[in-house]
Amino acid sequence: MIQDIAPKKYDNHYEEQNPADEDWMLVYKDGQILCRFDQEKIYFPKVKETGWKGKDVTYLFTISGERFFLLKEGLEEVLPGYQWEKPVIFRNARPQYRGFAGITGQQLDSWYRSNRFCGQCGKLMVPDHKERMVHCEHCGNTVYPKICPGVIVAVTDGDRLLLTKYANRPGSVNYALVAGFTEIGETLEETVQREVMEEVGLKVKNIRYYKSQPWSFSSTLLCGFFCDVDGDTSITLDTNELALAEWFARENIPVEDDGISLTREMIRVFKHGE
Repeated sequence: MIQDIAPKKYDNHYEEQNPADEDWMLVYKDGQILCRFDQEKIYFPKVKETGWKGKDVTYLFTISGERFFLLKEGLEEVLPGYQWEKPVIFRNARPQYRGFAGITGQQLDSWYRSNRFCGQCGKLMVPDHKERMVHCEHCGNTVYPKICPGVIVAVTDGDRLLLTKYANRPGSVNYALVAGFTEIGETLEETVQREVMEEVGLKVKNIRYYKSQPWSFSSTLLCGFFCDVDGDTSITLDTNELALAEWFARENIPVEDDGISLTREMIRVFKHGE
């Protein structure tokens, strides 16, 4: 999956640090990132290329000794050799640890941008000096990075797996699993039951946790579950959410693991009986 960057090691311990010339600088604008490609590898600007002094910069994280910083102020003009790219490129970026760094940095950039002002009194928020947090010096409000829990659900019926396609994505050929966000006051297991019932009208049982994945594309912590259909297997489709939901026999599943998403890994695990 996208976060599986071994032997590289991700360290997100926060402390105030000053950037050095050879550190990476992540620069985002209008939902895009500044980067370049060389022999199919992705590169971000080095600190020395950005003229960062006097601008708002913060330390993000370290990956096996390589430090990544965020330039919170946009550059006046694009650096020579670089271009703006949409975050979808991170799904297949190489080396993978830089793709992971790029999308993780974008989640933090989005959080900083969304919390410039206090939601209680409207005053300017101030970064904390000891931890990843912003606070209001006027009313004392504190805000930490947002992580939205959600579930990925592999619904099975013996040797059959339920695959779906999202609605409102014309021409999409990608199959997925039932998925959704956890609501306030709800356990993850209850989310599994509710989402399956809402999207395909099925009851489920034997809910089993598989594993989790940080999915910075939507600021989500995804939790994967396998479960068995309970009773009637007839599908009642929520057409607002899904364009298709269909049972596939194990040997006919038309999806392979992409090495990026929890969804694809779970489909592979069922398909090959792992």
